[in-house]
Amino acid sequence: MSQGSNPPTWLLLVHQLPSRPTSLRVRIWRRLQDLGAVAMKNSVYVLPHSDQSREDFEWIKSEIERMGGEASVFLADGHNTFSNDEVVAAFRKARGSDYAELFAEAAALSARVRTNGRRPSRRSDPIKQLARLRARLAAIDAITVFPPTNREAVASKIQRLAQTIEGRHERSGQASQSLHARNFQHRVWVTRPRPGIDRLSSAWLIRRFIDPKARFSFSETAPSAAAAIPFDMFGVEFSHTDHGCTFETFVARFGLESPVLDQLGHIVHDLDLKDGRYNLPETPALGRLVDGLRAMHADDADLLEQGITIFEALYRAFSMSDRSSPSPKRRSKTKKKGQPLRRLS
Repeated sequence: MSQGSNPPTWLLLVHQLPSRPTSLRVRIWRRLQDLGAVAMKNSVYVLPHSDQSREDFEWIKSEIERMGGEASVFLADGHNTFSNDEVVAAFRKARGSDYAELFAEAAALSARVRTNGRRPSRRSDPIKQLARLRARLAAIDAITVFPPTNREAVASKIQRLAQTIEGRHERSGQASQSLHARNFQHRVWVTRPRPGIDRLSSAWLIRRFIDPKARFSFSETAPSAAAAIPFDMFGVEFSHTDHGCTFETFVARFGLESPVLDQLGHIVHDLDLKDGRYNLPETPALGRLVDGLRAMHADDADLLEQGITIFEALYRAFSMSDRSSPSPKRRSKTKKKGQPLRRLS
């Protein structure tokens, strides 16, 4: 964020949570962490002022009030208890801690790669662990306003690690082969509760191109039954990988390709990984639509089915606008201090 000659303008969320339900406190805390908001004092969180920040805080405010709490959103150029420099320092400290944790994870993986010459297990596959590090770096970058000094060290560490792992992967000839949909029929596909953009789109892809009779269930942990196939869960085959988000992993692993699936994959990628790689014009609207579906449907099964319908409609709309959109087919193997606060709501 460019500061220019003027001090930054901040949005403050001041809230008081009810004593029950106790899960609300954890949920609100996690939401604030995901936004990159920092706590300047108890129950006072700060974000740089922007339309998106205002919308994010308003959503949290409405959720708190709906559960019986109190919340207000304020616009401030400064506050008599902290200066702009103190806010900037708080942002750098918070993100510095995130990057330090990520660096430690990358260093641990690097040590395992150097010392372990055995074929990795599915859970310890360094390719998948590298993809998770990359996704985590992108997620932290997306909420970083004032980069801390250790950010570049983390990026360099992950880049060097990628060169080692991917080079070894290519030399060992372990490049993943395309899977056949005929081996994945009439299955139960398991994912985490409250599906979002990546899980909704992946469920649609599964049912349309892989397993037309697919049934879906929800669990916080991967299933132990061999007949159940987990997706978009930690440490499983069909999740975030070096291919990108889970939707992109399915497209790559099953050798699917079409201009329309690429277009859908780019939208899902940007909404899920938040790295702004493709910036297609339809992306914000689809993100809002998925947010609306999640607000409308408390039942996860209903939410998933409605999401599948939305992606089918979007696929057909894109297909109509793309005269050369064939059915998916196999890929080829070549790939100011003291200023008064102004209450906003």
